[in-house]
Amino acid sequence: MANEAILPLSPRPDIRRRLSYRIGNMQGVGSRARQEDSFTVVNAFDVMQSLQKGLFITVCDGMGGMKDGKLASETAIRSFRNSFSMLDCQGNIDEQLEKAVYQASSEVEAAIGGDGGSTVVAGIIYQEKLSYVSVGDSFFYLFRNGVLNRINREHNLCHQKYLEVVRDGYMDPGNYHEDEEANALTEFLGMIGLDDVDASVRPLPLMEGDILLLCSDGVGGVLSEEEIINILSLRSEQEMCRQMESAVLAHKRKHQDNYTALIVKCVY
Repeated sequence: MANEAILPLSPRPDIRRRLSYRIGNMQGVGSRARQEDSFTVVNAFDVMQSLQKGLFITVCDGMGGMKDGKLASETAIRSFRNSFSMLDCQGNIDEQLEKAVYQASSEVEAAIGGDGGSTVVAGIIYQEKLSYVSVGDSFFYLFRNGVLNRINREHNLCHQKYLEVVRDGYMDPGNYHEDEEANALTEFLGMIGLDDVDASVRPLPLMEGDILLLCSDGVGGVLSEEEIINILSLRSEQEMCRQMESAVLAHKRKHQDNYTALIVKCVY
């Protein structure tokens, strides 16, 4: 019997379904004279780049009442985009993202001179996992299976007081939220001596149906969690954004801040 040639088996292609991401955004001036919020999304419309390099999302809220909040938030956005362009995906993404915060803060400080600044919530989604950073009082939510989770913490006087009394062993933090200065920021991009960044220590795996919401306090500080849950339960991200803006305006706040939101829906 003649010998039969045995052809080597070719490696099977990776046919596992991968998450893709649908993006929605909304922004408005509110009752302010101009828009001082800024946001950016990188690689949202390039599937191959998103797979190879990751998806970058961020919202920066320039601080009103201080020197040039618009310049502060735009400077921060440019710095983050530059840092993301140099991201080493094989390295520790969480650490690189945290370093990007300090770089952005340094650039904002140089541009504003320490007399103003910006908050930030930012994330990198790579290989279906989220790394995030946060400074200030903007909001980063994960909506999963009908449950709304805030994944970042605020840097304001009220939260700082809560942490101090809990660390001292008291479980009742008191009524610091009633203090006139409760919402005063204790950390922000551009401040001299920034030393407290809220950052993920390991990437968070994402699932089909997850929705990420990044928003300035003109949204998160106005809408209740119940309102946000109802909005994020809508069918499309476009509907979510339209309803979110309507809900913010329906509160008719006399001093409504600029409002900005980015929504990322994870789908197959």
